[in-house]
Parts: sequence; C-alpha cells; structure tokens
Amino acid sequence: MHTRLKRAEVAVDSTWNLSDLFGDEVAWEAEYQAVDEARLALAAYEGHLSGGAATLLACLDAMESVEARAMRVSTFAHLRNAQDGTNPQYQAAMARVSALHARVGASTAFIDSEILAFPDGLLERFMAAEPGLAGFAVLLNDLLELRPHRLGADTERVLAALGEVLHSPYMVYSRSKAGDMQFAPFTDAAGTVYANSVNGFESNFETHGDTSVRRGAWASFSAGLKAYNQTYSATFATEVNKNVALARLRNYRSTEEFLLQPHKIPHSVYSNILDIIQAELAPHMQRYARLRRRVLGLDKLLYCDIKAPLDPEFNPHVSYEEGCKLILESLAPMGADYCDFARKTMTQRWVDRADNIGKSSGAFCASPHGVHPYILITWSDTMRNVFTLAHELGHGGHFGLAMRHQRYVNTRPAMPFVEAPSIMNEMLLAQHILGRSQETRMRRSVIMQVLGTYHHNFVTHLLEAELQRQVYALAEGGGSVTAAALNDCKGRILAKFWGDTVEIDDGARMTWMRQPHYYMGLYPYTYSVGLVASTAMSLLVQKEGQPAVQRWIEVLKAGGTRTPLELMQMAGIDINSPQPIHDAVAYVGRLVDELEASFD
Repeated sequence: MHTRLKRAEVAVDSTWNLSDLFGDEVAWEAEYQAVDEARLALAAYEGHLSGGAATLLACLDAMESVEARAMRVSTFAHLRNAQDGTNPQYQAAMARVSALHARVGASTAFIDSEILAFPDGLLERFMAAEPGLAGFAVLLNDLLELRPHRLGADTERVLAALGEVLHSPYMVYSRSKAGDMQFAPFTDAAGTVYANSVNGFESNFETHGDTSVRRGAWASFSAGLKAYNQTYSATFATEVNKNVALARLRNYRSTEEFLLQPHKIPHSVYSNILDIIQAELAPHMQRYARLRRRVLGLDKLLYCDIKAPLDPEFNPHVSYEEGCKLILESLAPMGADYCDFARKTMTQRWVDRADNIGKSSGAFCASPHGVHPYILITWSDTMRNVFTLAHELGHGGHFGLAMRHQRYVNTRPAMPFVEAPSIMNEMLLAQHILGRSQETRMRRSVIMQVLGTYHHNFVTHLLEAELQRQVYALAEGGGSVTAAALNDCKGRILAKFWGDTVEIDDGARMTWMRQPHYYMGLYPYTYSVGLVASTAMSLLVQKEGQPAVQRWIEVLKAGGTRTPLELMQMAGIDINSPQPIHDAVAYVGRLVDELEASFD
C-alpha cells in the first residue's frame, strides 16, 4: 500500500524555497511586529485628510506600504500552512496573520470614511493639484462608487475590527479539510489496497484508468465527505447568511449586486456566462459522456467516471523536467522575457510539487508584491500536471509583469479577468502539442487534456456558480441553507446538465463540499469568463501572430489599472457581446467532434 510521506520526509528539491520572502522564522516575526507598529502610525492622519492634497497622498502612501508588507507577512504564513496544514505552528501563524489583517483593516478604516465625507468636488481638486495622487486614481474612483453603500465611520470601524470573525467560515472549512478529514483505505478488483486523500483522489484516482480503482476511491471519498456534511453545510450557510446580511446593511438591491461590485463587470455578462454556457455546452458534454460510456464499455456512467481516460493504455509518463521543457517550448510565442520568467519559476524552487500529509489540495499561485510568485502543485507525472503547471505559470507571468510595471494598489485586476492569463497558457500548450503531432493517440490525449480544462472551468466551476445563484436566492427568500438543501440543489443542477448520460449519486450531490470557492464571493463564474477570453485570445494569436501576442503582453502589464472589459478590449475581445461565449462553446463542440471521429 502506498503511504504518504510527512513533510520532513519529501525531497527538498521538490519543495519551494521561502527564504526569498523571509530568511527564517525570526525575520518573519520581526516584520510581523513591525507591521503591527506601522499600522498604528496611520492614526496621525486621522481627522486631517481633508486638510490638503499632500496630506492625503502621504496617508495613502503609508497605507499602501503597510498593506504590501502585511501581504508579504501573510503570504509566508499561508504558504507554510499550505505545504503542511497539520503543523500546529503553521496553524497558529495563520490565526495570527488573520488577526493582524483585521487590525490593519481597523487602522485604515478611517481613510475610506473620511474621503467619502469630503465635500463635493474636493477630491477632484486634490487630484488636479497633486500629480502623485494619479497613482491612486483607480482606488479613489472605486471608492467613490461605494459611496451610496458606506455606513457610518463607527460602524465601518466595527466591521473592519470583526474581519477575522467575518472570514471564519473559510478558515474553519480549510483547516478542517486539511487537518481533520480522513478517508478509509480501499481495495481494487485485484485486491490491492490504496490509501486515499483529497489530493490523492483529485490528482490520481479520479482520472484512473482502472474502473475498480476509480469507483473504490469514489466510495471511500464520498464516505469521507459525508462525515462532514452537516459541518460544512453550517460553514457554507454562515458564509451565505453573512453576505446576505452585509448586502442588506449596505443597501444593495441583491446579494449578487453586492458581490459583483468589486468585479467591475455588468450583471448581464455574469448572467450570459451562466445561462449561455449551461444551455449550449450541455449537449456537447452529454455527447462526450455517451462516448466515454461506449468506449469504456460501462453499463452506466457514474459521476466518478466522467473524467476517466478514454485511452488509459496511452498515458504518457511526464516527469517534472520533461513537463517544464514542453511548457517552455509552448510559451515561445510570448517572447524571451516571458519565457525567462517561466524558466526561473520552474528551476529556482519557486514551485512546490511534493506530495505529503497535510498539503493543500489543488494548485495555486501566490504573488507577494516585491518578491516573486510561488506555485503549489502536487506532481504525479501526468500530462494533466503539465497543463496545471502551465496554468499557474500564467498567473505568475501575469502578476510578475504587473508587479514590475504597477504599484501595489494597481497590481491586481478585478476578479473576472484573473483567470484569463492562466488559461491562455493552457491554450498555447495545447496548440503547441496539436500543431506538431498528427498521431491519432497523441492528439486524442491532448484534446482530452484541453477538454479537461473546459470541464474544469465550464462545468465544475460554472455549476458551482449556478449553485451559488440558487443558494443566495434561497437565503434571500428566507429559506434555510442546510445539508439536505445543498445536496438536493447540487443534485438537480447536475441532473439538468448531464441529462440521462450520468447517474447522479449521493457522492455527486455532495460535490459542493470539495471546493473552497464558495468562501470567496462570486468567484466560480470568473473561471468561465477567463476561459471565454483566453479561447478568443488564442484564436486571435493563431490568426494574427505577433501583433496579438504583443497586445496581450501589454494587457498583462496593465495589472489592475483598467476594468476587466477594458483589458479584454485592449486585447481585441468584446466580452460585452455574447458572441465570444458562443464561439468558445462551439470550439468545445469541434474538439468533441474530433474525439468522436478518432474512435470511429
């Protein structure tokens, strides 16, 4: 039986080196204390922001410095906790940075309140008189849009001080998932016993070629989830009810309007993404499901079979080094500077690829301002890993360029654009492999990887977004968000999408328990926006070549200085129109066409 290693037992070269952030625990502790002291110095500005443009600029500069330093302090704690969530020291550090952020939020709360209390025209006069305020134009304009929704200064200060409490649903969920959740070992048809875990299931067993392994792992995984069904429904309900209450307190017409405000995107784009993709993609994915059932010779397709490989014997073993080489080749059109960054990321221990007990599931890229990105992934020598690493490098390349060209407050665009650069890299990887191979099995393998990306973003995350839409409507209508309600709602959404092609069992109905995105506002639909944009962009690159690439690089450098729609327009994409959504779904249809033809 394969047993998972403890963090101290994994090879050092497969782990990230966090010393670029902080040399050691002592250095981190010193900066933690220094940030805590620096935030107190902001009090000198309280009550004086309307006194002059120079005072306002000095306060904003000081605030930005404190927030950037606090981000680096929290990133260090977050990354260590992600590498081993069972470590009590790392758990304690996470709790401490959460408390620090709440204190920083309380110390800076007066800034927004005072600016919003300025007499009409004063802020505009300050901005005209002080050129340095231009660097804060996006922040200040965003703030003015919140004016109708601000509460009194004392109330805002109280809410800021409660930051740690308001973020506790996510903390409880993530800590429980990393440290408490256990899965029973399972046995395949040959009698081999396997250990199971969230990472093991999602990175290996879910896509295993042996049906008995896949279904055995699924039974073990579903039983492990069920033990937390009531707990996680309570954390989910708390998150939902918190947001409903905040939306009402701040006089938004709906919780969706409240949660979409920071996304800087029209509600019509949000609803188009949800409605068009579900309606138009379902027939293509049902065709794919029927193909899978036929090729695999299954009497019925269970939910745990929808990612099973269609050609399990053809599963190229891809080492980390081979994967890096393939990614660098595929990114060549992005230019030497971008490729140099990608090479550094993959070779200078900015990537943590080990598998160990307590490691966070999935993959992510953290980009602490003024340092460099760090990527977490669990590498298991598959082509899926290559696509995932390319994806996270897209985030790293984006924020690496944005950090180089923008100040801290202007680095991050609003959420709907965030996934576009990452998925763009996956599209370039797919185009590279398909462009050099006419061999049927290789093309089939890559098309399945690409369809995996579309499944991840246009199915998994999109149906999460649909669940959010329905659950927030339920809560706003006075309904109770319970385990039974969540299981039932998720089951109905899946059954509508998959039709009669997939059997929706209890494990499928509990899949809302697997993802942390429900604790991040309306995050899930943004993956689909990113995939629509990156599909359009990759087709423009194929059609135009270097001019399209150059526009894309300029978009990445722009960071958060423009809205998501403006960034996409810079690249040559009009996401206000439903056409790019139709085009992206049609592209999926063509991939399924080729896949079906390869088995005829």
